[in-house]
Amino acid sequence: MERQTTVATRVTYTGIGLHSGRDVTIALNPAPAGSGIVFARTDLEGAPRVAAKAANVTNALRATTLESGEAKVFTVEHLLAAFYAMGVDNCLVEISSVEPPVADGSSLPFLELIQSAGIVRQNEMRRPPLVIKETLTVRYPEKFIAVLPYDGFRITFTSTNPHPMLGVQFGDYEITPELFAREIAPARTIGFMHEVEALKAQGLALGGSLENVVVYDDEKCLTPLRFPDELVRHKILDVIGDLALVGRIAGHVIAVKSSHALNTALAKKISEMF
Repeated sequence: MERQTTVATRVTYTGIGLHSGRDVTIALNPAPAGSGIVFARTDLEGAPRVAAKAANVTNALRATTLESGEAKVFTVEHLLAAFYAMGVDNCLVEISSVEPPVADGSSLPFLELIQSAGIVRQNEMRRPPLVIKETLTVRYPEKFIAVLPYDGFRITFTSTNPHPMLGVQFGDYEITPELFAREIAPARTIGFMHEVEALKAQGLALGGSLENVVVYDDEKCLTPLRFPDELVRHKILDVIGDLALVGRIAGHVIAVKSSHALNTALAKKISEMF
């Protein structure tokens, strides 16, 4: 049995929201054992809070949205992935807008923020991982995500995209803190020029730029890549962040063309099993 953890000290990060386009500051604060990851909207009266739990997911279009009463936050998956990979159980995330900073479009700045704060062990014991004992699957037309029994936490993802520079990308990783920091955390959000106007018409991608999104036009990539298969690595990052909503699991996740909608649907299925 391991002890629960929280950040050792308060740290802040300021930037712009990917979809909202709003300036925002987040502050990671030490939190009591058993409290989990909780977001507090400091820009709203009374700083209403929403816990990072699967039951609080209200939308999964292009990003994961959490909502409870007056408290609403979205695009939380990159930060949650960093918490999960770094083994942080409890943290109060004060946030001055509806969406955390996009930073560079990856989890790496959040991982580094957590490292700068430090991590401390608490007196209470950590709940054992949720052991997957039977296969759970969520299927949409031409895509699916499933979790199978497995001694560890492994993600196998197949991404297919018609863009000539993308095609089929495959990733298979045993998720550990070291592996996440090196191979997954730096992978950034992907976007396409032909989607920009439609997304902005929906109030999305208002803060997107070549500095925080890997952008493709019809023929080429406009952003220098960090990995040849950065797309599938980021998809795996999203799976980690979305499944973090149920806590730690022992299972093998297999996904084909999965999205936040499928990821969070699986998270809810897992939570219902326990």
